[in-house]
Amino acid sequence: MRIGVFVCHCGSNIAGTVDCAQAAQSALALPDVVYATDLMYTCAEPGQAAIEKAIHEQQLTGVVVASCSPRMHEQTFRKTVERAGLNRYMFEMANIREHVSWIGKDKEANTNKASELIGMAVMKLRNNRPLYAQRFDITKRVLIIGGGVAGIQAALDCADGGIPVILVEREPTIGGKMAKLDKTFPTVDCSACILGPKMVDVAQHPNITLYASSEIESISGYVGNFDITIRKKTTYVDWSKCTGCGTCTEKCPSKAVPDRFNEEVGLTTAINIPFPQAIPKRASINPDYCRKLTTGKCGICSKVCPTKAINYEMKDELVTEKVGSIIAATGYDLMDWTAAYSEYGGGRYPDVITSLQYERLLNASGPTGGHIVRPSDGKEPKKIVFIQCVGSRDKSIGRPLCSGFCCMYTAKQAVLTKDHIPDSQSYVFYMDIRAAGKLYDEFTRRAIEEYGTEYIRGRVSKIYPDGNGQYVVCGADTLLGKKVEVTCDMVVLAVGIEASHGASQLAEKLRISYDQYGFYVEGHPKLRPVETNTAGVFLAGVCQGTKDIPSSVSQGSAAAAKVLSLFSRDKLENDPQIAHVNPARCVACGKCIRCCPFQAIKEEVFRGQLKAKVIDTVCQGCGVCTSTCPQGAIQLSHATDNEILAEVNLLCQY
Repeated sequence: MRIGVFVCHCGSNIAGTVDCAQAAQSALALPDVVYATDLMYTCAEPGQAAIEKAIHEQQLTGVVVASCSPRMHEQTFRKTVERAGLNRYMFEMANIREHVSWIGKDKEANTNKASELIGMAVMKLRNNRPLYAQRFDITKRVLIIGGGVAGIQAALDCADGGIPVILVEREPTIGGKMAKLDKTFPTVDCSACILGPKMVDVAQHPNITLYASSEIESISGYVGNFDITIRKKTTYVDWSKCTGCGTCTEKCPSKAVPDRFNEEVGLTTAINIPFPQAIPKRASINPDYCRKLTTGKCGICSKVCPTKAINYEMKDELVTEKVGSIIAATGYDLMDWTAAYSEYGGGRYPDVITSLQYERLLNASGPTGGHIVRPSDGKEPKKIVFIQCVGSRDKSIGRPLCSGFCCMYTAKQAVLTKDHIPDSQSYVFYMDIRAAGKLYDEFTRRAIEEYGTEYIRGRVSKIYPDGNGQYVVCGADTLLGKKVEVTCDMVVLAVGIEASHGASQLAEKLRISYDQYGFYVEGHPKLRPVETNTAGVFLAGVCQGTKDIPSSVSQGSAAAAKVLSLFSRDKLENDPQIAHVNPARCVACGKCIRCCPFQAIKEEVFRGQLKAKVIDTVCQGCGVCTSTCPQGAIQLSHATDNEILAEVNLLCQY
């Protein structure tokens, strides 16, 4: 074997604390190393050209590059050696930037450590074998989970690109949180006017199949060939017959049902349509409040329905779909602030509400027809206090993250309050204002200078009723250095967000990672922001992290672009870095089958005996089965026991 070693300076990132020339020189003492050099930037075009030239001139059969993290440039160098005629897996990468130069300033110690890491990479490479990918057919259909603005944008882009779309939304209507908003910042234009046409396009597009009031039951398969089971939840209304006329909602006698779409600041009927622009505009029954379903009496909606669409015997239905790719656009929910903030009333005070509840009061399709009133008595408030960062940037309750868009929508609501109630006064308690988007800072200034909103920099320590129908908000003004008390009629809390309820369970079905707040983890925060580490699964919108409407729409289009790029080929290649079973050593204990997170191992009969077998196209090469197998019958290609032990044995020599 003839191995070449290339040590990267990475400008001063590595060379500043590592003697790259000495590290390269020490590599020449390693077995099978016939060429070693240091380059300024191995990832740059001249650096790659130098590697290709050395492969040809030195007749190299293996290459080691000592530079940055493999997450950054492993694919770059694999393509480089492949262009020069080598198998892409006859390449190894030693991370001497993140693991060496960036964590210490002792140049001699860093150089020694870099030399050791290079030696380990060489010893592993000596045990490597060429690997070859398999090609397989793909199903050119995409599943999009979530019908918010990001999911809608992704669905329309994919559908316009000629890709059939399966759009699954667990609520009775698409639109997500944006459908609940009155106006959008910083232009203060109608949210429904922007979103409505897109919702209609989804309903009418020939390439989109919409499953509303549905959830994902199970997902199996692999990129290009996912098998999806969808649970269509019982609505007790046959949507193929329902015309959305609304007669049933008018006649329903159960009129004291908390309205989920209106964030429970209003009441609705047991059978209802979420809002006038709902897509699909179909009625559904809440079984917890329907008299017919709870007592066996009533049935008025069935009697008045002109199309006989009501079906009290309806059950959940399971449907299956086959797709080649999946986009998760599951959105967000507000955290439960009531348990964490007892000092704000903990949900006991009716006029201390969330910003999303306030949004429904502002909305013309909301429970008050767009009139701002106090939930407690229906009176118009004159003084309103907005409190920022309730459940955001608060380490005391374990939520240090910023929710991203609260500063802006609070400014918007203050502006709208003044428009609705000209003689009102708004106060905003804030930590600091984060308004980084286009025209965002100008909009915040407008709320302060033109609309007279009073911003008070400081936290609120307590809210309590004063006994006269008002509330006292106790806080601090850190700019003036004094305590502040504001008596008001209503308090609006900018409650922090978290991943949509059930997002973590869905992540397990998708076999993707999520963080402590339930947000899905992207493949790389800079280079792969819409991809995951599971091939064929992409992210769009707030399910990946906090973002506003423009960013969500952008990411929806980006995810759609990834799907279109994936489907531009008729066949896909699997990653050959997967597990393989040695049937001679397998004792069919089944531990590998139970531990595999991708369900990539099955039992099959081999020479009359049950043995484990890895499904090549499903395996993601995580290595859990390899470490679990008590017999050592499973080996992970490109990370075999012999390859790893070769690294360890060399390290033991130092």
